[in-house]
Amino acid sequence: MSNRRTTFEEEISQHGQLIYTNVGNSMIPLLRQGKDLLVITHKPEGRLNKYDVPLYKRDSGKYVLHRILKVRKDDYVIYGDNCWQMEYGITDSHIIGVLSAVIRDGKTIPVTDRKYRIYVHLWCDFFFIRVAFLWLKALPRRIKRKLKQ
Repeated sequence: MSNRRTTFEEEISQHGQLIYTNVGNSMIPLLRQGKDLLVITHKPEGRLNKYDVPLYKRDSGKYVLHRILKVRKDDYVIYGDNCWQMEYGITDSHIIGVLSAVIRDGKTIPVTDRKYRIYVHLWCDFFFIRVAFLWLKALPRRIKRKLKQ
């Protein structure tokens, strides 16, 4: 028996999906760190769509799970649900798989679920309001940091 750990790519290739728990808070409130399970499946043929949540590997080798805000000719504009900075230059070659469901408190919520779709539209369609909210929410922390300097 081997103790070798498989990569995300190998796991999806061998089993058709990857189920794991996320690390980080960039996808709050959708994903709770260490509590929710993510179901990542094969990348579909062709281009992904706005609001899809791809698992991709940056050129640095870091794995990231963020949402597509805009589909452009050669790449995607991507960001985390709890982020206000957009990432550019993510291409189809970076993408390993796509979120197909979240398992929260033992209940599987597919990305096709009506409540999930409502959340996505409310959270994403009002992106600039959310950005302002997140910026204001972080303001006291930034002021405190400045005062300490």
